[in-house]
Amino acid sequence: MKEDDKDLPQENSSRRNFLRLGLLAGGAAAVTGLSMSALAKEDDAPTGEKVKVLTTDGKLVEVDSAHLKESPGCGKHAHSGKQIREGIPNRKFAMVVDLSRCKNALKCQDSCNKNHYITGDNAWLKVYNMQEEKDTAPYWMPMMCQHCDEPACVTVCPVDATFKRKDGIVLIDNERCIGCRFCMAACPYGTRVFNWSEPKQEFEMAVEDVKANYTPEHAGMPSQMGTVDKCDFCPHMIDMGEMPHCVSACPNDVFLFGDIYEDTVTNGSGQSFRLSKLLEDKAGYRLLEELGTKPSVYYLPPVNRTDAYEDGLENYDEFKSVHKPE
Repeated sequence: MKEDDKDLPQENSSRRNFLRLGLLAGGAAAVTGLSMSALAKEDDAPTGEKVKVLTTDGKLVEVDSAHLKESPGCGKHAHSGKQIREGIPNRKFAMVVDLSRCKNALKCQDSCNKNHYITGDNAWLKVYNMQEEKDTAPYWMPMMCQHCDEPACVTVCPVDATFKRKDGIVLIDNERCIGCRFCMAACPYGTRVFNWSEPKQEFEMAVEDVKANYTPEHAGMPSQMGTVDKCDFCPHMIDMGEMPHCVSACPNDVFLFGDIYEDTVTNGSGQSFRLSKLLEDKAGYRLLEELGTKPSVYYLPPVNRTDAYEDGLENYDEFKSVHKPE
């Protein structure tokens, strides 16, 4: 094996190119947790069982099963994959965004970026300057993945990298993602981002430790070039009994998060509300409901605002100066 083939980015790239070409079609055996980079001892007796595997340089080869052993990384992920894809039993998570309270403080975005090791250019959560028409008042609108019950992104993914858990959270397995961007084309909300180049990580991290412990629900995985990213509802925080980072970081309690089955949502200050009553009293709605995607994110209209729209213009002007059109 060439020394270059041991390089992880090249291995990922070869795999993605291989899958793009569709060479798995035609009966190549699915070998979970096996790796050609980990050969068994030479004196292992051949079993006669032939297995097709993909080498790190993108070649499909047939070898005796005795010449393979489990790769530690792949084995770990395969073991935890079912639980991660199932989600938390008897839970159904939802978020409420109160547009009347948002003044574009961007603390939600800052916290999300920092804790997911992403940059502002590819932020998973964006705050948009909205105005229905020139005679109506403008307002600020946070936008993130809607974690739909009927997600179009899951339907079109050819490699099962995007998946929906029973608890309603939609996740991306970046180790499976081949960068085809079908999910981005299918998403009607435009909330996914693609890493066209090697992401510039702005925050200190132990990269190797993070990669060694990667799972699709682990916030510490640095973004990878050639893959798609999006909001994940912070399942790593939910597992610890905490709120998603955007909820806890917002100084204005714009976000509320909770469980549909319990009919309860809680804001960053710890105040809890009955979800059904809140949506009824405040005329809550979901985006593009006519499409049948059934989002898990609800919005409350920007009425009786607690802060003037103009209070957020300073941050918006700063954002525009950094993100100038090319």
